[in-house]
Amino acid sequence: MCWASWTTRGVFAGRDGVETGEVGPALTGELDVHTTWTEADCLAHVTVQYSGASDWLPLAGSPVACPSSDASRGLHDEVIQSIRAGVSFPLGANTALADPATPKKPRTP
Repeated sequence: MCWASWTTRGVFAGRDGVETGEVGPALTGELDVHTTWTEADCLAHVTVQYSGASDWLPLAGSPVACPSSDASRGLHDEVIQSIRAGVSFPLGANTALADPATPKKPRTP
């Protein structure tokens, strides 16, 4: 079984923060972002936490169908960019982030 994993620390969320799959307010401030992809299910699981915290929360819309480890790395990078740009739902239903062959759809903050 093949898998891949990335963590980026110290990502500053935009003004509206980041929505998680949990009940509660959006996460704001300095965050850590972690993406794990497995070949067995071809899903990328994206989680976030306050930097230095112990609890990881699923990002709203995670997991996402993702065809390869390369695509999941691209997804991770785009999630980081989206969070920094202030997009509060980087993995919404209309996202094309996970499939590089799919044309990008404009996202609105």
